[in-house]
Amino acid sequence: MAQSYSARSRAIEPFHVMALLARANELQASGHDVIHLEIGEPDFTTAAPIVEAGQAALAAGHTRYTAARGLPALREAIAGFYQQRYGLDIDPQRILITPGGSGALLLASSLLVDPGKHWLLADPGYPCNRHFLRLVEGGAQLVPVGPEVNYQLTADLVERYWDQDTVGALVASPANPTGTVLDRTELAGLSAATRAHNGHLVVDEIYHGLTYGMDAASVLEVDDDAFVLNSFSKYFGMTGWRLGGGGAPPAAVGDLEKLAQNLYISAPSMAQQAALACFEPQTLAILEERRAEFGRRRDFLLPALRELGFRIAVEPQGAFYLYADISAFGGDAFAFCQHFLETEHVAFTPGLDFGRYQAGHHVRFAYTQSLPRLEQAVERIARGLRSWQG
Repeated sequence: MAQSYSARSRAIEPFHVMALLARANELQASGHDVIHLEIGEPDFTTAAPIVEAGQAALAAGHTRYTAARGLPALREAIAGFYQQRYGLDIDPQRILITPGGSGALLLASSLLVDPGKHWLLADPGYPCNRHFLRLVEGGAQLVPVGPEVNYQLTADLVERYWDQDTVGALVASPANPTGTVLDRTELAGLSAATRAHNGHLVVDEIYHGLTYGMDAASVLEVDDDAFVLNSFSKYFGMTGWRLGGGGAPPAAVGDLEKLAQNLYISAPSMAQQAALACFEPQTLAILEERRAEFGRRRDFLLPALRELGFRIAVEPQGAFYLYADISAFGGDAFAFCQHFLETEHVAFTPGLDFGRYQAGHHVRFAYTQSLPRLEQAVERIARGLRSWQG
């Protein structure tokens, strides 16, 4: 009997890179050496002090539900981190701990978006953002952005694209897939533009901590009413622990807590206990060295790819991605990625996963492999370009 599934499930697109990843895993299983530059996950395992804290929490029996907002001690630790990093006095009551950054996005979209309403999103951008909006029967108005605006929404673009069904704007700084960062002035402009329409500004700060030669500004430095999405996955290297968080205006916290109680009860208690070790000096020293290593990788891969003919118009200031224009080589980005996977066993991501604007001739490289592996990847890519028939 044919099954009838929801329109929302049919509207949500799969990750195109997953087909490439499945093929990469097949090649690897058959004995080929595949260099993975496609997945946005740090190659470092979780830092030892965090793992040890998690093990201690399990041994102590910390396996029960926590409050929906999260452990008070962890919310206080995050508030202390914001004081240390940004000079901000954030009330811990405004912080919620969620199952991954995705949990924070689910809460924000559920709270702020009614059916038929939408947020403005940069195109290219992280695909799950628009999919979460569809899940709550809202939508995303994708705004084409290029290197002339640093691949980011601007106050002028917000003004130009805002319509009667727009209720907010979501930006990411640093951004995936481009690694670009919004400064305080740009964040203040976005705040003023959304406020002028009685809308909400939501800022993904998931890659904070992973910036090079500069520190990213938090939107809370310029807008106390903004909503912040954050995660322990990237800078803190806790991807599999599924732990994130969000910051919200005081008036919104009660409704967000109610949603959290109903949607997932609480974030994993053992992950929350482990995360308390994230803010210890010895842990931060490890994480800062890892940040420096990502910077060294960027500083190698960016000029190497440019020398091969990839057009990377804007130097990424954060995250661990390079978003490259392959127009000089001709052909379709998905076929381009397939070619390098099959012939050279290097995996990277087609632009189709990040939106529609010029997606067919862009690819994303994640520099989440060691420098020797990146050097190997560049050698293979150079060889593969000679056999590419675009």
